[in-house]
Amino acid sequence: MDGIGPMLYEGKAKKIFAASRPDQVVQYFKDDATAFNAEKRGTIIDKGVINNKVSERLFKLLEERGVSTHFLERLSEREMLTRKVTIVPVEVVVRNVVAGSLAKRLGLQVGEAIEPAIVEFYYKNDALGDPLVNDDHLRLMNVATPAVLRELRDLAQRVNVVLKPFFAERKMQLVDFKLEFGVCHNKLILADEISPDTCRLWDMATGESMDKDRFRKDMGKIEEAYQEVLRRVCG
Repeated sequence: MDGIGPMLYEGKAKKIFAASRPDQVVQYFKDDATAFNAEKRGTIIDKGVINNKVSERLFKLLEERGVSTHFLERLSEREMLTRKVTIVPVEVVVRNVVAGSLAKRLGLQVGEAIEPAIVEFYYKNDALGDPLVNDDHLRLMNVATPAVLRELRDLAQRVNVVLKPFFAERKMQLVDFKLEFGVCHNKLILADEISPDTCRLWDMATGESMDKDRFRKDMGKIEEAYQEVLRRVCG
């Protein structure tokens, strides 16, 4: 990683390094895998390489469709140059199909279509296990104003409008996905990554999981699923 400055932060899936410009950073994508609030840990071979390339493709697509992102350039197999942002501590989850925690919480049938898609907020706090919250909770904690939350919902739905048909064209059902946003020059933009780590994807022909659920549930063929997503997304 020549020419990259000191590490600023290390998370579960990425390391963040200073770049040559103070308003930019370099994301380094790791192969480390975690689930259940990091209670389960492991490694998915070449996950970092795949997530970097898939994120590049999807960030470029979203930029073309008018959604601002932090993406600037993919520097290498594992490194991405991005705008430096102040992350909003709210994970935004868009759900097109009932699955995962939604099915457990509400007793709904897994696989049931959600029309229109719903948006959920989770407070980014590892110590609390990233709890599901509503607008009033976030206002109470001074995490985000009602205006910011409205913008987060709107941006998330705009991302869904782009990504859902994109994946469908490639025979993948976009069941749900997690987004993170940051503030750059007083503007909310999409940050973090979009990958099999952050999306729940089902093969439209077989219904098979093609994402981190394979790691969470010990389903096997994890690397093969990630490689297949890369092949379909990036051609």
